[in-house]
Amino acid sequence: MPGGKYSKLPGIILGAVVFITMEAASLIMISRNGQMQNLRLSGMAHSFMGVVWGSTESIRHYMSLGKENESLALENAEMYRQLLYFYEREAQIEAYKDMGESPVDFSFTPATILKMSRGSQHNYFIINKGNEDGIRPQSGVITRKGVVGIIDAVDKHYSYGISLMNGNLNVSARIGRTGAVGPLAWDGVSKDKAILREIPLQHKITPGDTVMTSGYSSIFPPDIPLGVAGKSKIVNGAVYEIEVLLFENFSSLRYVTVVENNGRDEIINLENLESGEADN
Repeated sequence: MPGGKYSKLPGIILGAVVFITMEAASLIMISRNGQMQNLRLSGMAHSFMGVVWGSTESIRHYMSLGKENESLALENAEMYRQLLYFYEREAQIEAYKDMGESPVDFSFTPATILKMSRGSQHNYFIINKGNEDGIRPQSGVITRKGVVGIIDAVDKHYSYGISLMNGNLNVSARIGRTGAVGPLAWDGVSKDKAILREIPLQHKITPGDTVMTSGYSSIFPPDIPLGVAGKSKIVNGAVYEIEVLLFENFSSLRYVTVVENNGRDEIINLENLESGEADN
């Protein structure tokens, strides 16, 4: 037979070429699949680590909130000190410059409320600062939104205070910085309202006017915003009673500032002296 066994060589060679080509293609596909799998595994790993890192940062941020809030309380105390410095000098510099005296000085201590009652007529609070921190009875307790109350009793590390949401507490307040002055007290019912009393009828009352501390006390500095005037009514034909919507939210209150009038003892001694002379 012409060609014999050599006539089969082209078919064998062609089959070998096809086999080698298919093997090479398979190896390339396996290699590519391996790369794709590696990329997928790498992407999954990065996604997982992103979740872990994100969760860790969230936990770290949550755990640091206490320190951040404490820092904010310190900043608020310093802010009050600086604001009152300028308020006092603006309002009193002319009165004191000829006398060679300085305006009344206040000091401020940040604190945290540990317990606060809200459901009675005689609400109170307890803070985490005591006499070792310089806290004394009859110090005021404030926030940037108003008056919280007055310190009534002090222990080594804690202090007990009477809340503004207490029927026994009155705060001397005025309408604006130059308006009429009267005692402000909780209305005994609402969570955010007080009553400003004994305002003479000759004073014009406009709803929306800011009500603030008067400074006519040995406890609170002047011009701390308390709330805004609402509706008013005439009592006994002689004075106004004005509803005041308070700025402070007592339902979520926690961080406060204790304010101390460093000249209070001298003021009280002077008042007692004058009272004694009047009695004589």
